[in-house]
Amino acid sequence: MSGRTSLTIVLAAGEGTRMRSSLPKVLHPVAGQSLLAHVLSAAPAGAGTSLAVVVGPDHQLVADEARRYRRDAETFVQRDRKGTAHAVLSAREPLARGADDLIVAFGDTPLISAATFARLRAALKQGAELAVLGFRAADPTGYGRLLVEGGRLMAIREQADASAAEREVTLCNAGVMAFDGRKALSILEKIGNANSKGEYYLTDAVAIVRDLGLEAVVIETSEDEVRGINTKAQLAEAENVMQARLRKAALDAGVTLVAPETVYLAADTTFGKDVTIEPFVVIGPGVSIADGAVIHSFSHVVQTSIGKKASVGPYARLRPGTSLGDGVRIGNFVETKAATLEAGVKVNHLSYVGDAHVGANANLGAGTITCNYDGFSKHKTEIGEGAFVGTNSSLVAPVKIGKGAYIGSGSVITRDVPDDAMAVERSQQTNREDGAKRYREIKTRAKAPKAD
Repeated sequence: MSGRTSLTIVLAAGEGTRMRSSLPKVLHPVAGQSLLAHVLSAAPAGAGTSLAVVVGPDHQLVADEARRYRRDAETFVQRDRKGTAHAVLSAREPLARGADDLIVAFGDTPLISAATFARLRAALKQGAELAVLGFRAADPTGYGRLLVEGGRLMAIREQADASAAEREVTLCNAGVMAFDGRKALSILEKIGNANSKGEYYLTDAVAIVRDLGLEAVVIETSEDEVRGINTKAQLAEAENVMQARLRKAALDAGVTLVAPETVYLAADTTFGKDVTIEPFVVIGPGVSIADGAVIHSFSHVVQTSIGKKASVGPYARLRPGTSLGDGVRIGNFVETKAATLEAGVKVNHLSYVGDAHVGANANLGAGTITCNYDGFSKHKTEIGEGAFVGTNSSLVAPVKIGKGAYIGSGSVITRDVPDDAMAVERSQQTNREDGAKRYREIKTRAKAPKAD
């Protein structure tokens, strides 16, 4: 942004006791990503931007998550829970550097957008020293009201302190703020008198800015965008909003969702052209779906790459590490894990393919199992190009099936099979004449009532 090139972001990743969970609040997922990850993805990044994440004591997992998404993240610990202003001042070191802009955000607002952060900074460029994010609440009860006169923010009035007229105001405080970074620390340090709860409120910054003769403004956004998550019910509401966004984005990009309201997507799902998703499909994190692929109903896909014109399901489960080449067919009740299936492979029913590499155009019949785990370690199965594996075959890893090899139905394969070889492993069949008849007679006599 011209004239204002440096930015400090302070992100408060607070606790959430009402989540009733041992997992820190901001690590709870929405659309396959943590609340914190969503905020970090939307927050500005790049040259001239520094990120400070404020965490509670013993929240190393939160610090690790922040650095996983933003390598530039510095973490600071707020050891005493004394309010939002106290949390921000826990990151005093980056504040003191005096970047052009300062954004204060929170790790529990996963629906906030990059465009909103940009609008806050634009207000600073236009001359405001403080820009506060606000929304029109359907029910403003409990929220701080934003009191505006002549387009300028005069005060933030908490519910308990508001007059009857002020309580009628529906423009509410979302908590997110942007400061002129060169003046921010001096403003925050003036929040020096704790309230009756012994806490220091960031909202007091508005009055301080006004007392200094500086300008404070409101930037409005939708109520959905600034939903804060404090309970599992609110988490579910945010998931619902996020899924609606993701479905709309997919439809706008040309994806065919036969029944959109039944499909669950992850925030990082990517689609090619002419993709079709049938009803009741769940797509988890790390999934890419190439041109022309079809995901049939009741399939579950996570951390998987799906090639062009591939067909998956119905009732398929693709687990992490799966890669499907172009034209692969995965049928009903097939499960894959850590498996690469090259172009044209067919696994049409009732099979498990794990820790395996399957060459192009191979065919795995119904009931094929790669026996990859011996109770201690995982082992790999390699199936060559054009191989045919008959129905109800067990491939006991580690094992290699050569190119063009043929495995007879019902075989348990424990040794490598050369290219173009045929392997059949079965016990010799024996037929006993009238054996079934005699068996029935024995069983019938055994069940007959005994005479007294």
